[in-house]
Amino acid sequence: MTQSSVPLISMRGITKRFGGVTALEGVDLDLHAGEVLAIVGDNGAGKSTLIKVLTGVLRPTEGTIAMNGEALVMNSHSDAISHGIDAVYQTLALADHLTPAANMFLGSELTRNVLGFEFLDNKRMRSEAERTLQERLGVTLRSMDVPTDSLSGGQRQAIAIARAVYHSDLKVLVMDEPTAALGPRETARTLKLIEAVREQGLGVIVISHSLDDVFAVSDRIQIMRRGRRADVVKTSESNSTQVLGIMVGASTEQAS
Repeated sequence: MTQSSVPLISMRGITKRFGGVTALEGVDLDLHAGEVLAIVGDNGAGKSTLIKVLTGVLRPTEGTIAMNGEALVMNSHSDAISHGIDAVYQTLALADHLTPAANMFLGSELTRNVLGFEFLDNKRMRSEAERTLQERLGVTLRSMDVPTDSLSGGQRQAIAIARAVYHSDLKVLVMDEPTAALGPRETARTLKLIEAVREQGLGVIVISHSLDDVFAVSDRIQIMRRGRRADVVKTSESNSTQVLGIMVGASTEQAS
């Protein structure tokens, strides 16, 4: 997919301090529509803090965020969602005892009016869940009537992603450790889900400790080290040895 010269998301000079501790210092980030940007770094490198700023969970101490060149001011995660930015976290936040459709619409259930009374529209929620899974992600579940905890890890991941992409105004999807605790087959399926989201023109940010997965699915890799952006490399022009070297400070090359 052809990328616009103007980034979908542009973060500039993001600094975040917690009292006397500086978690981020002057970090830049660009994300284009239709690309997967991986963010890697050791524990404490600032990955999660940066993403919490992007998704409105934290406000930066300094710095700016823009979408398509227009400044964004976000005071909460709800603000981020209203701008088309959402996240799927490692925990997935699924209610295991509910069906896939009930999980997809948890907190935003579809209803129908019967003689002035509002009732859950379970038939429509199931239909919309099936359509979203199939059309947006290419996934067909063996059953829509089973508890979500009976599904595989990859299928559960698909439900969490479908919940985010169901809203047509979604522009940016952040995925935090999407393949953690998954076996090889389920990991491969999850990486295909990420590719499916990218092909629809969304910008995708993937945080992962698995460099194998990062190199399998990303277009660019942003390497964080000690709260700073150490470098950004094109995946096709790099390798895991180079990335690991930058992560641990073996390379002195800095991002421009």
